[in-house]
Amino acid sequence: MMKSRDVKKVDIVIAGAGPVGLAAACSLSGTGLQILLIDAGKEAFTLDEIRKNADQAEFDPRVSALTVSSQIMLEQLGVWELMQSARVCPYHSMDVWDGEGTGSIHFAAAELHAESLGHIVENRLINAALFERVKSSPQITTLHNTEIEAINTGENPDSSLVIVTLANGDRVAASLLIGADGGNSFIREQSGFTVRQWEYGHKALVTTVKTELGHQFSARQRFMKTGPLAFLPLFLATADKSEQQYCSIVWSCVTEEADALIALDDNEFMQRLGEAFEFRLGKILEIDDRASFPLWQRHATDYVQDNIALIGDAAHSIHPLAGQGVNMGFADVEALSQVISSALVKGEDIACHQTLSRYQRARKGQNMTMMAAMEGFKRLFGSEDPGLKWLRNSGLKLTDKLPGVKKQLMRQAMGL
Repeated sequence: MMKSRDVKKVDIVIAGAGPVGLAAACSLSGTGLQILLIDAGKEAFTLDEIRKNADQAEFDPRVSALTVSSQIMLEQLGVWELMQSARVCPYHSMDVWDGEGTGSIHFAAAELHAESLGHIVENRLINAALFERVKSSPQITTLHNTEIEAINTGENPDSSLVIVTLANGDRVAASLLIGADGGNSFIREQSGFTVRQWEYGHKALVTTVKTELGHQFSARQRFMKTGPLAFLPLFLATADKSEQQYCSIVWSCVTEEADALIALDDNEFMQRLGEAFEFRLGKILEIDDRASFPLWQRHATDYVQDNIALIGDAAHSIHPLAGQGVNMGFADVEALSQVISSALVKGEDIACHQTLSRYQRARKGQNMTMMAAMEGFKRLFGSEDPGLKWLRNSGLKLTDKLPGVKKQLMRQAMGL
């Protein structure tokens, strides 16, 4: 442990050890730079702990729908095989329908001669596998239960460095500070980044359920005027293929309804959930603890400044209706790592605004396009206007009959 007021020197400080921060540490460790990963939380589940319980019906209520593109990145980091050694659940098809009409669309990986459209993975497994990789890298040092209290405080004799002060008074100097500390990013706030944000007036309710019928490795989503409801398949090692009956649900609805649903007892909630899902998988037989969180859209007007870069939810947060949040964060990681690696090869300053702006150019437009699309979907399916109802139902039906359009939509959803 360094003495209080001493300044430790590293190349990169990453704030936040969620999936995106951990992926950034893994990806950048290949450059040979010295990285300090700081997180306010404690070290979570280990990979061994998750493997030991892989045959138990105890799932993390927070899951991610990882695209093929994200899978490829995790394979390159040597992490995907670790995740597979526990439990990941491929989904081979997806059904989406309008709960206020008759429009629907069916996507199948077979139409693209692909093995799957993606995988549903528990967030704790993503974290555990990435952290296993982090622990094996001599370039990465991790500090858990540690908060950054201030940025660039005190005298800074070298203006090319950013200095962070920890809650215990220790100081760390780095060429680059990466904010991967989530939607309420301390790094973003303290560094003066401007953010456009608004609350949707919705909450996302998450839990795990067991259904009467097997999910057949298909993801399903019903759009309702109060918000979308998704049933995402989960894999249980001890069950046969026809007996895979566990799903993670993400039910986004207006705040008042979400609060009322949370207040119901389990039997009442399972009945309401089954009705909302039109009993597509039969009755809801079991339910885990429920949790909810408010939904915001946030977007930093800039992702970078001298010596600082934002990635993942620190730079952009979107509605979870398409499950693209973590995939967008992983794409940020890839882009930033490529920019830094290229700068090192050319002998350039990895942390100056000119270098970091290449990362911003690579990602900001794509992120804005995705965010605009999700906002459009939300408004379209939340509208009571008869004309829009007809339009969205007709659009779903028409798209389902156009193989070329469907294939393009699937490739985009897979990150390809």
